Amino acid sequence: MAIQILAEDVVAQIAAGEVVERPAAVVKELVENAVDAGATFIRIAIQSDGRRRIQISDNGSGIPADEIELAFARHATSKLRAADDLYHIETLGFRGEALASIASVSQLSMTTRHETDPSGTLLRLEGGHIQQKRSVGAPRGTTITVENLFFNMPARLKFLKSENTEKRQIAMIITRYAMAYPFVRFELEQDGREVFRTNGSGQLLDVMMNALGLDQIKNMFEVNDTHLNIHVRGYTSAPSYNRSDRSRITLFVNGRWIQDTSLTYAVVQAYHTLLMTGRFPVAVLLVNIAPEEVDVNVHPTKAEVRFRDSDSVFSAIQRAVRRAVIDQAESPMLRGRLANGGAERVWNPAADPVQLDMRLPMQGTGQYAVQQHADAPAPDDTEFPDGPQGPARPRTLPMLRVVGQIGASYIIAEGPAGLYLIDQHAAHERVLYEQFMAEHARKDTISQYALAAQTIQVAPPEARLLEENIDALAELGFGIEPFGPNVFVIRGVPAMLADSDPIETMAGILDDLVQGNKPGQQAVEDRIVLRVCKQAAIKAGQVLSLEQMQALIRQLERCNTPLTCPHGRPTMIHMTSDQLAREFGRMG
Repeated sequence: MAIQILAEDVVAQIAAGEVVERPAAVVKELVENAVDAGATFIRIAIQSDGRRRIQISDNGSGIPADEIELAFARHATSKLRAADDLYHIETLGFRGEALASIASVSQLSMTTRHETDPSGTLLRLEGGHIQQKRSVGAPRGTTITVENLFFNMPARLKFLKSENTEKRQIAMIITRYAMAYPFVRFELEQDGREVFRTNGSGQLLDVMMNALGLDQIKNMFEVNDTHLNIHVRGYTSAPSYNRSDRSRITLFVNGRWIQDTSLTYAVVQAYHTLLMTGRFPVAVLLVNIAPEEVDVNVHPTKAEVRFRDSDSVFSAIQRAVRRAVIDQAESPMLRGRLANGGAERVWNPAADPVQLDMRLPMQGTGQYAVQQHADAPAPDDTEFPDGPQGPARPRTLPMLRVVGQIGASYIIAEGPAGLYLIDQHAAHERVLYEQFMAEHARKDTISQYALAAQTIQVAPPEARLLEENIDALAELGFGIEPFGPNVFVIRGVPAMLADSDPIETMAGILDDLVQGNKPGQQAVEDRIVLRVCKQAAIKAGQVLSLEQMQALIRQLERCNTPLTCPHGRPTMIHMTSDQLAREFGRMG
């Protein structure tokens, strides 16, 4: 095939492929333009997932009538004049590609009025070609409507995610910009319903209450520190409030949301020794650094940056977060929480002599194993819930005799094949999981309805995720209903969670659902069941009586898969009689 220069419209669509890969990217680029125009109010209205219609209005400076056509030319921008300007960028946009790229793959109309113009201008384009231009009455600012996105690129439409996924992406982008620019008033409307609003007060905490929910803000500490001319401000969570992945660590550099594994690691490192392995904090941090110290022109979507001295930025973030957490640790109200590092509660007989509730009869402290008299009646199996198919179910383990408990976490049992050391939390998770799945298969799931319903406020992206899975939650025993923008009322939970905090349970389920967006994850229902069982199971640090330990072991003996918990961790360690003999030198 001969070499030839591509047609202009083909070039435009290729360029659009880098800038506009999904509806959320259109929203991002247009919001950035509005912020750069000095807007103090930005309204975003979305139909469906954005591919049908996106409208963004602002009260910024507007575009002069004689420049509006030029604004849609490729590489046309008011933010750069020379190549040297790339090294001290102070605006979100600078390449002059966004409007041209969006217009080339949509039907777009723009109404804008510059503050010096007596009237506004309406410009309509289709596939990047101007169809109409005329004067109209309009307030100062700009309104851009993007319709039928990718109408001329049907192949691109096939690669878009589900409607709910695109909605969540858009909500996530708007909440990020609202946090980066708290002095700008944002409104997000999806399918005629307002899902997010800020008041433009300039206070980051006000925005975070709307973006993350009041329940999360209660567990956040303020961060405000300057080191090596790098200012770090924002909020970070108490060690007791953590998540299973790094996705809740949100970073901004000079008002730009970025993805940077090194800086995310700096936040995690600030919690060194304060968090369990595999747990991560929640943080919203705004980093301000001299523009010439950061290169923002290294990624097509400007989501990554490069620093002149990355070690200094790493140190500044780590220092600021660590200082905020340690300073709060000196507060008497929080000292107890921080001392435990957010880990599962460990029983301390001196500090906590009260037996933790596990909804089982407590005959004694369980601190010492008591040998049962031969004439005494055997422990009643009803002290522990029956297995999925009742006591007649075949054994999958040999009959075990409980000897005692170690560290209020592990049960020692003796069997015909040697010694067994059993993780009580993992074992109980396995029992509950098989019981729950059997009930669910029989459509026999029992809900426990609360006398007083509780409400939970979540971030807009999580609200869309929760709405998407309300039916699946209902089938598993959760009674949840929308109760306003991003607010839900919890009226019931599965019976086995009757004594658990429903707010904490829902926060964990949302955490799992967010993780479940990744390929290869289990079905939604299975992830929810795993969370329910983990929440309801006996915790490490919970002292059990001899009768309770024996009842737990009897249920484990009749599980289909007794050797692992539902997450794949081992429930027990087995040492045979021969292994014990070798350890004590009794072989040969």
